[in-house]
Order: sequence, then structure tokens, then C-alpha cells
Amino acid sequence: MARLRRSEVPPHEDYGFFGPGSVVWKVWGYPTAPTVGFQRAVVVEELDPPLVAAVDATQGIYQRSRTRYDRTLRYFAMVAFAGSREVSKAADILVKVHSKAIGHLPYGGGTYDANDPASQLWIQLTGWHSILYAYEKYGPGKLTAEEEKEYWEACALAAELQTCSPDDVPRSREGVREYFARMRPHLSASPIAREAMNHLLKSELVFPPHPRWAKPIALVVARTQRAATLATMPRWMREMAGIRQSRLLDTLIVPVMKVAFALAHLNPRVELHLLGRLSPSTVAVVAPVKLGIPPRNAEVLTPAEARARYGYAEPAEAHLEFRARQATRVFGDGKAPSDQGLIESQEVLGPLS
Repeated sequence: MARLRRSEVPPHEDYGFFGPGSVVWKVWGYPTAPTVGFQRAVVVEELDPPLVAAVDATQGIYQRSRTRYDRTLRYFAMVAFAGSREVSKAADILVKVHSKAIGHLPYGGGTYDANDPASQLWIQLTGWHSILYAYEKYGPGKLTAEEEKEYWEACALAAELQTCSPDDVPRSREGVREYFARMRPHLSASPIAREAMNHLLKSELVFPPHPRWAKPIALVVARTQRAATLATMPRWMREMAGIRQSRLLDTLIVPVMKVAFALAHLNPRVELHLLGRLSPSTVAVVAPVKLGIPPRNAEVLTPAEARARYGYAEPAEAHLEFRARQATRVFGDGKAPSDQGLIESQEVLGPLS
């Protein structure tokens, strides 16, 4: 990756939905977020039967592991750091992308729909919880009570960009625990879930091409991140998925990762370089924040204000006719869903290949 020149980094239009001084920028801006935090999120998500059914049907994580990781991380980073217009557009097109992820559940009967509010709430909470958990375990430590309250309020605000209701987002650590306790009986380590979880733990699949001499180094880095991610997952969850790791390694990995992340966080350019190795398209989202480049307009909006300003519908009400046509194709005509949303998304989330 070429050296990033500050003068070549375009500023965001505004501060988006959070801005400087926010706990979101503090937690999501730490190097634990795009690494262990994000990997934990996508691995844990697969225990939800409707979600993993959609993942298995599209095969995106297997056929294009690197670009799938890149596009998904870019969207999460946009919500935290990008300008309000750009994020609103991304949230809107994501509804069309998810309209493709519908079908019949492979186990137990029923159907799945990636735009279902319950599925979106699961994604939202596993994502935000995982990012915070990784920050606290391998970063500076626990947030203050005031910061944690702000964090979960921000999570609810960000949920307005999904089809779920922000009213369903817990506003405290206890509330989040209660949510996961309610979800636990509905989780399942089906064969496709186990396959997906093990696949997503292979960090080397999202690394860029590297010379032969560097492959052993890349493998060590990947195995280290895998160990760090597994150490954040509760033991019952690992046992359910058939993934094992010793308690000794769980303990030993903590100081190693704390030191590594602390050193990376000393230099914003080092952070951006490392991020570019994992997710090239996310660099443009994070670089203005890391390099202290102010936006063109120093304002922070809410998602509702942004939708009103830019003319977007609430996600739950967006593209209803298109989503209905997709459902007719899949459930009525027995055809494959249209790729229109995926194709359109490349302008915002990056290329598919």
C-alpha cells in the first residue's frame, strides 16, 4: 500500500451521526475494531439459523472472502465515521442488497429474510457488542458508566439505519445480556453454521496476495487473531460449534494482543496501513478521522434528519415494491432472486470482485 498523503485524502461532507469526542469514535477507532471485534461479530452471527441460511445460500463468504470482508467492514465503518449523506445512501442500498437474501430454511422449515427486523437486530447487537468486548479485553479497558450509557444509546441511534426498531435495542450492559439470554435457545450450530464459523475464523483468506517468503508470517498473524477472537467467545458457544481452544491459550493471548494493539494505535498511519491490508476500501472512510481532516460541514445529524434532508425512506419501508418482486420470484416462481441490489451497491460499498 502506497504512503497515504494527507493532502490526497478527501474530507467527509460532515461528521455523520457521532463525531469527535463521541464514545463511538473512541471505541470503533481503536485497532481492535476491524480485527478481533469485527471477526468475532461475523463468527457469532452464524449461530442464528435465518442469518446463516442466507449466508449459505449466497455463498459470498466462500466465493469472494476478501471482497465480502472488505465491503461489510466498509459499511460498519461508514456508520461510525462517514458523512450522513453517504451513510444514508449506503443504508438505503443495503435494503436492496438484503432483498436477495430470502428463501426457505434448510433445517426445521420456515423461511428467512435478511431484511426481517429480528435478523437485523441480531446483526446490530452482535456487531456493537463484539466491537466493545474486543476493545475492553484487548484495548484500554472498560468504559465508564457514562460512556457505556452513551455507547448503547449510539447503538440504538445506528439501528435507525437498519430495518429493526431502535426501541428494541437495549440501553445497558444488563439489557444486552438479557437479549442474548433470550436468543440462546434459538441459536443452532447446524452443519452450515459450523462450516461458516470455521471459515470466517481463517483470517488468512482476507489477506492480500503476498510473496512466498511472507506466507509463514501471514499464517502466524492469522492464527494469532483466531486465538484472540476465540478467547472472546463464551465457552458454551465454542462447545456448541465444536471449536476448541485451551483456557491457557485464552489467558496467554491477552497480553500479547494488548501490547500489539497499543503499539499499532501509537501511529495513525500504521493503523491505516494495517487496515489497508485487511480492507482497502475502508481506508478512505477512516483516514479523515485518523489524520484529523475536518469535514466540509462541522455538523452532526441524526438518521431521521439525514433521511429528511436527502429524501430517503426509513429502511423498514424502503423499496417495498422491489422486495415484493423478489419474494414473488423466489417463493412464487421458484427462481433465483435478482442481483440488482448487489450490482448497484458497488458504487457505495466497493466492487464485488
